[in-house]
Amino acid sequence: DKLPFPEAVEQLAGRLGLDVPREGADDPRAQQREKKRKEGVNLLEVAASFYRERLKMQEGQSAQRYLQGRGLSPEVIDTYGIGYAPGGWEALKQHLSAKGIGEPVQVEYGLLIHREDTGRTYDRFRDRVMFPIRDLRGRTLGFGGRVMGDEQPKYLNSPETPVFHKGRELYGLYEARQASSKLEQLVMVEGYMDVVALAQFGIHNAVATLGTATTEDHLSRLFRLVSRVVFCFDGDRAGRQAASRALETALPQMIDGREARFLFLPEGDDPDSLVRREGREAFEDRVTCAMPLSEFLFEQAAQGRDLNTVEGRERFATQVLEALNKVPEGMLKSLLLESLAKRSGLAQSQLQALLDKRTADAAAKALPQWGPVEEPAAEMVPEQALPRSAARGRRQGARLQTLSTVSRIVQLLLHEPRLVASLPESLDWLPENSEEAPLCRALIELLRAGRYRSPQVVLAHFQGSHEGQILAELAQRELLIPKSTREAELSGLVEHLVEKQRKRSPQEEYDALLALERSGQKLDKAQRQRLASLMMELIQRT
Repeated sequence: DKLPFPEAVEQLAGRLGLDVPREGADDPRAQQREKKRKEGVNLLEVAASFYRERLKMQEGQSAQRYLQGRGLSPEVIDTYGIGYAPGGWEALKQHLSAKGIGEPVQVEYGLLIHREDTGRTYDRFRDRVMFPIRDLRGRTLGFGGRVMGDEQPKYLNSPETPVFHKGRELYGLYEARQASSKLEQLVMVEGYMDVVALAQFGIHNAVATLGTATTEDHLSRLFRLVSRVVFCFDGDRAGRQAASRALETALPQMIDGREARFLFLPEGDDPDSLVRREGREAFEDRVTCAMPLSEFLFEQAAQGRDLNTVEGRERFATQVLEALNKVPEGMLKSLLLESLAKRSGLAQSQLQALLDKRTADAAAKALPQWGPVEEPAAEMVPEQALPRSAARGRRQGARLQTLSTVSRIVQLLLHEPRLVASLPESLDWLPENSEEAPLCRALIELLRAGRYRSPQVVLAHFQGSHEGQILAELAQRELLIPKSTREAELSGLVEHLVEKQRKRSPQEEYDALLALERSGQKLDKAQRQRLASLMMELIQRT
């Protein structure tokens, strides 16, 4: 069914009449949150069904004519679950109230608006074509409503709710996944009608943001599914400005293996109008020929500058270097630097030195901005688990006792990047349910990629992020373990985590693997098989 593994397990268990054990299932508060979330999703599904039914009725004829005028077939309307919100003030409210659903929960999930001055509630969406916004399992999380005339606002979205977050969700992503289980690229457009119009012409890999600029969460979600994202913008000034913002958001996401491109449409056109005029093949040709991120980056930096002058090339190179500061270390960054050298006339070694200095200076400026660390409770490694020399170093460094085991590993690697060579090749020893594990994993992968020889350069890589703040705080702590025992200390910490992994109960191991998958990290074949095996073992115990 083209679902991520945990969701597929849940669906299979549901078909068999079995309950899947969940992380924190014994926590009453977690149970209450899960119950409330399910109730909210069920409410939104009832609302989506109401809108679909109203589209087919007499009162929905104006919406039917509008959709037909936009060239949408009944099949596309059905695939995307498009409906109609009647023009009355309380149509949905009365429908839901008749089913025993109270007004407060309707307000909470964005279906009603509550007027503080009068205490009155009324339907949020009125006389609009309705587009349900679904998650990857097809569950309705919110709505987008479009007017059929010239009224404003043209688009109206659900507000933030316990299940709907504009900066995370994307319209059309569920439908794109359903259309193809082997997506290679996704095209980011600006509106719901663009998505469904492209689908009408057989282009099923378009998605749209929900009235917001593209966020890091959006791109993280897309790059988990595909390796290439094509941003599609109007060719006017506003479109170029939006593309510049998308470029800024994309740069920190561009690890090796990922690709971003920028497609600019003729002025006055949007994807809907263009695909109708030129057809599917011509539009797909435009997508194929979209401008690579590298070209757009250099074009932006060169805009308004005379590259035949020293001053023009200096400003050009400076702007590109500022952008490269945000790109993760890897082959792409090296190739961009090489291309900058050719375009600016500067030696690549000079540019690398300037880039290293920029990152080091930025890290040095950032460090004093953070105050004292509020230290969490300690998770102590028994001294008998460490070599004697490391245990002596431990006693000398009492302050380290306030850090978790994983945080101490991060601190050691930050102060001594060379120690990464002593770690096991596999990172299975990292506890999946540890809050610090993703940062530790990212740091290890970064150090293994090479070219990070000092804490300052590492800090500069993470500058401006939550992870960067954590690393800066760790860098401020004095590392009292003698240099001669640091490798032994690191080895002992890893051995302790390995031993803890061995002693985990099936429930703990299941929860950890489930948390890892839900965090967006891909499980390998052995981990997936182990998760399925643990699920069946836990089900049999109940």
